[in-house]
Amino acid sequence: MGIALADANRMVESALAKAAEIDVKVSIAVCDSGGSLIAFGRMDGASPVSAVVSQGKAAASAAFGRASGTLQADSPVIQAVIAAMGGNMLAARGAVPVVQDGAVVGAIGGSGATAEQDEECAQAGLTAL
Repeated sequence: MGIALADANRMVESALAKAAEIDVKVSIAVCDSGGSLIAFGRMDGASPVSAVVSQGKAAASAAFGRASGTLQADSPVIQAVIAAMGGNMLAARGAVPVVQDGAVVGAIGGSGATAEQDEECAQAGLTAL
């Protein structure tokens, strides 16, 4: 089981709609449980770096099975896992896991606004499932 492309695209659209509603410019990434990108969207005017950051937040959330903002970024264990995974994860607020039938199947992450707004957009995307 995993996140279907159609579902991932719907999540991205819902998250981007939330961003437009609260008047912020973000990038939104949906990844599978291994941190690989399934769907992505970057709003006109969103920071170029937000593309990479949204993916890193989503990958961290999927790997650890919890919201990326709950990860203790200075933890040696968290840092070791991030390093072992090639540095492609970011332990910063803005992503939430996607759980189906009790299993983490991926995550959705946002970047480009405040950490709280990034997470708010990710949560809106999650509700599209």
